[in-house]
Amino acid sequence: MKTRARLPRLTATGATLALALSLSACGDGNGGASADDGKIHILVYGDATNKIEKQVVDKFNETSDVKAVLDTIPGADYQQKLQTIISTPQAPDVFFNWGGGSIKPFVKADLLLPLDDFIKKNPELESKFLPSVFNNAVVDGKPYGIPMRGTQPVLLFHNKNVLKKAGVQPPKTWDDLLDAVEKLKDEGVTPIALGGGDVWPTQMWFQYLYDRIAGPELFQKALDGDKSAWEAPESKKALKMIRELVDAGAFGKNYDSVKYTNGGSVALVAQGKAGFELMGSWYYSQQLTDHPDFAEKGLGYSAFPTVAGGKGDPKNVAGNTNNYYSVLKKTKHPEAVAKFLELMYTDEFVKSQLDVGNLTTTTNTDEFIETSATPEYSRFQYDLVANAPSFQLSWDQAYPQSAASNMHKAIQQFFNGQLDADGFIKAMQALPTE
Repeated sequence: MKTRARLPRLTATGATLALALSLSACGDGNGGASADDGKIHILVYGDATNKIEKQVVDKFNETSDVKAVLDTIPGADYQQKLQTIISTPQAPDVFFNWGGGSIKPFVKADLLLPLDDFIKKNPELESKFLPSVFNNAVVDGKPYGIPMRGTQPVLLFHNKNVLKKAGVQPPKTWDDLLDAVEKLKDEGVTPIALGGGDVWPTQMWFQYLYDRIAGPELFQKALDGDKSAWEAPESKKALKMIRELVDAGAFGKNYDSVKYTNGGSVALVAQGKAGFELMGSWYYSQQLTDHPDFAEKGLGYSAFPTVAGGKGDPKNVAGNTNNYYSVLKKTKHPEAVAKFLELMYTDEFVKSQLDVGNLTTTTNTDEFIETSATPEYSRFQYDLVANAPSFQLSWDQAYPQSAASNMHKAIQQFFNGQLDADGFIKAMQALPTE
């Protein structure tokens, strides 16, 4: 399921109080990385998947002298509350994150433990995971995270019946997509549903097109602080193609009044009012929850189209690579933490994640896909990620959290025609990268 948090800022005092209340509901609320209470505290994003994390903690505690305690923060509050405690005595030993920009500030502040020594003693902490995923928690050449849930690549979903009626096939190329837009408009349906009111779904079109046109290097260059990347010819080409798609009526006229988060865009596809929607792999589960008959019979999916002449490998994917466990440098029990992290690639762990719809990114996942709840869909995703030379992390997760608001504003304003290409480029150049 989707685990993204975009939250209003909390005051430190209010967040700390709320955190104390939420932690006490799950773990014992005491101790932390800097306190030696004979335990390691594992802090996670609070949602339905916590039952698997609880199982892992229980499994670990069966054989470990140093016991693990699972603490949770409700998902809607997670990122801000983590920021509040990460440098305090209440900081956990191990914590859930998104890799990329979500941990860079902590690395810069020298709060995290590089996992080189763990991996040197046990190479499987790296070799048991798909490289394209593992590498998204590598900062300045050092690994700072171990994948701990499921991958969430962004796919192009479609309504099979709507496409069939319009004589459209899932597009393999950008030209195919433009052709499909015209045919679907002729049928009187919105070609592509978009929850523009949330903004982050709009971002997905930017991140994929930039990757297809320029390859992953251009965005990485920008992320590394080279602002000239945003004014490169490839960047301007991507913006031109986005503008053409919007102006062609691909998203209709009311996309900014539609949201994914309230099920609006999801319903447009399920009810046959739209042909496509670009969304993370959690979309299948969302349709299954909101529109089960459609999910089982009418929902299709494909990879993002290729772009003629693009430098990016057509096998590249974008989205949320996985969630990760990172370790606080001041933990009193690094050996116990290393043993805990080894459970993230066991057969038992993989099967448990597949049972709740999370597609793990371990090298042994392949052995158990046929036993998952949706084997065909799981197989499609796994092969996509396993064969991807690059898995680009969503822009608002790759950049520091402090950049997200202005990034979303620039994306929305360019999409709506309120910013031209030069204005968008300047807005992106102004984003903080640290």
